[in-house]
Amino acid sequence: MAISKNKKELISLEVIKTLYSRFESFPENSGNNRNAPFHKAFLNAFSDKLEGKVSDIPFFISLSSWLHGLNTTLGQSFFEGVAHILSDGQKKSFTKNDNTLLKITKEQKNNIADIITDLKNGNELPNLERESSLIFINNGVEIEANNFTADVFFEEDDKIICLELKSVKPNAGEMRGEKQKILEAKAALFHSFSGKEIEFYIGFPFDPTSTEKTNSDKNRFLSQIIDGKKYYDFSEVKLANELWDFLSSDTNTMNQILDIINSISKPDFKIKYTNLINKTTNLEGKKKILTDWNIFSEVKLIENNEAIISKINEDKKLKRIYNQDIFINGKYNHKRHNVLSSLIN
Repeated sequence: MAISKNKKELISLEVIKTLYSRFESFPENSGNNRNAPFHKAFLNAFSDKLEGKVSDIPFFISLSSWLHGLNTTLGQSFFEGVAHILSDGQKKSFTKNDNTLLKITKEQKNNIADIITDLKNGNELPNLERESSLIFINNGVEIEANNFTADVFFEEDDKIICLELKSVKPNAGEMRGEKQKILEAKAALFHSFSGKEIEFYIGFPFDPTSTEKTNSDKNRFLSQIIDGKKYYDFSEVKLANELWDFLSSDTNTMNQILDIINSISKPDFKIKYTNLINKTTNLEGKKKILTDWNIFSEVKLIENNEAIISKINEDKKLKRIYNQDIFINGKYNHKRHNVLSSLIN
C-alpha cells in the first residue's frame, strides 16, 4: 500500500526542512575555508588519487565538512522524524526527573551483567529467547533503573515497542553499550508495564554494503561493524527496508520515502521555495509547486482562497495571518494553516 496522503505530506515537510538548512550552509566556493594547512598537508599524500577528480582542495575540504553536517542532520533529525510519522510513535525518555521513572530488580540487574559478560567473552551467542527468559522476571528487591531514551516509542494494547536508531557506521565499542542499554530498558519496562510484551530493537536506515538502494544483507552488514554480530540476535536488528516497513506496518516503504525525497530534492529547490514565499507569485504557480511537493493542506487553502478571503472580510488580525509566509526558515507555518483552515471547515 502507498503511504497515506497525510503522512506523505508530513514526510515532505521533513524533507523541505532538511534541504533548506543544508542549502543555507552549502559551500558555494572555497572562500570560507582558505586556510586549512593541516588538511592540505595530509591530502598531499593523496594528490595522485585526487588528480583529475578534485581541482579545488579548499572547496573539497569545505564540501567534506558540509557532508558531515548532512550526515548529522539525517541521523539526529530526519530519520527520527520520519520514523515517528510512519509509526505514530514518539521519542520518549525515562529519567529521574519525570513521572516515567522505572524500577528494576537486583536479580534482573545481575542477569544483565552476566549476559553482557558471556557475550563479551564469547561464552554465549546472542539469543533473544534466552536473554528474555533471564530479564523478563519480577523477582527480587527493587532498585532504580538507569535513565534511558527510546528514539521511537509506541504502546499498544498488548505490547510496548521501542527502537534505537543508529548510524550505519557505529563507533567502536558502541554496539556493546547499546546492547546493555536495551537489556536494562527491556527489563525495566517489563517490570513496570505488567502483562505487556516488551520489544526493543536497534535500527539502521540503510545498508551501505548493498549494491541495491533498498536491499540489505544483515549478516554482511553486521560483519563489517565492530562487535556487530557479537552482541545482537538478528531478530532484534532492523535494517534498511525492513526497518521502514516495520515502522509503517506496510511494504515497499523505503522506496516510497526515496520517491518523496526525489520529488523535492532538485536543483531548482531554492527557486521554488523562494517563489512560495514571494508575494508576487500567482496562486496557480504556488499550487503547482505545492502539489509537486505533496503539501496537500496548502493546496486546499489555495483552492478555497476566495472563500477564505470572504470570511476574513475586514478582520485585521486574520488579514495579518493570511499574509504570513507559508514557510519560515524552512519550516511550514502550521499556525497560519490552522487558522485559515478553520475558516473553511
